[in-house]
Amino acid sequence: MAASPRTLPQSLRHHLLNPVALGYLAAVAAVGVWVVLDALLVERADASLAGVWLFIATAPTSMLFTALPGSLAFAGVAVGAVVQALALGAAYRRLRGRTARTATAGA
Repeated sequence: MAASPRTLPQSLRHHLLNPVALGYLAAVAAVGVWVVLDALLVERADASLAGVWLFIATAPTSMLFTALPGSLAFAGVAVGAVVQALALGAAYRRLRGRTARTATAGA
């Protein structure tokens, strides 16, 4: 199998710019907006667990960062979102390429 002629930035862009990866990133962004609005606008006597949803939306990669001190744990959310989006984008491209090949082979 020949190596891909794409550079690393081209490969990343190829896997991130598709409907599945962008939809996942939009969903994570929506959860992030909800968490920020919950933290800023809702008064509670006790703590809110809304921030946990960011880690759930980007798990399992973000869970590797939960042991970091302070707000560094939230770096795992960004890393997790990108890693999962890349994986979803690669799977989408792979499946889409497979269905395109079978459609042209059958024609």
